Formats: sequence, structure tokens, C-alpha cells
Amino acid sequence: MFPVPQPHPRSTPPPGHRGVAPPGWPRQVRPPDTPDWEATAASWLLDLCPPDYRRFSGLRRHVVVLARFAVLHVEAQQLATRRGLSEIRGDLKDVASGAVVEAAVQTFQLEDARLQAVRREVGLVEEALRGRRYRVRM
Repeated sequence: MFPVPQPHPRSTPPPGHRGVAPPGWPRQVRPPDTPDWEATAASWLLDLCPPDYRRFSGLRRHVVVLARFAVLHVEAQQLATRRGLSEIRGDLKDVASGAVVEAAVQTFQLEDARLQAVRREVGLVEEALRGRRYRVRM
């Protein structure tokens, strides 16, 4: 389904940078270059995506491709949430009380905040899978 991956030229971390995760790294994923970190990344990414993605062996074999799919999926969720937030008051004004409408608005706001954090996390994982490494700066 996907071409055989070639070794990334920056796949070896610089000395002293093994296992360093940037701020905002998902707690469910081991830091880059630690044992089985890509397996934990794949598992976490699959949990973010629609369940049907699990049946595509190419996504499981090529985690960087899976990460790109996950980024796009989370971004689509963000767009849907923001659309819902912009339309919810008008959509529900004739069928729900003001308190119910405001609760729905608050739910969309909470989901938008959650998705912002998830988008950052999945972006960091994608960057690491592409060979980019975080360096602690003092």
C-alpha cells in the first residue's frame, strides 16, 4: 500500500538528546528514541483516529503516515467544533431553554480547548517521527 520506508538521515539522535520530550508531549507516548517509543506513538495515534483506521495495515506499518492522518483528523474535529460553536445558539434557540443552549456552548468551548492541546501533542509526535528532536535550551 505504501512504499517501503527508507532510513531517515537524522534517525540517530545527537549525543545527550536521547529520550528528551518537548513540553506538551503526550504522556501516553514514550519520549523519542527510548525503547518502543514508536509503538506507543502508533497506539496513541490510532486511539485518536476513527476506529476504521486500524484495519489499514499501511497506517500501522508506517507510523509517520499515521501521524499525518491523525493531524488531519484532529484538525477536522477542530473545524467541526468551531462550526458547532458558531451555530449552536441559532440552531437550538427554538427547541431548548437558554440554560441548555449555554450548556451546549460551554461544552463546545471545552472541546475546542481539549482539541487545541491534542493538536499540539499530535504535531509534536509527527515532528519526532519525521526525525526532528527537541533540544533543551538553557
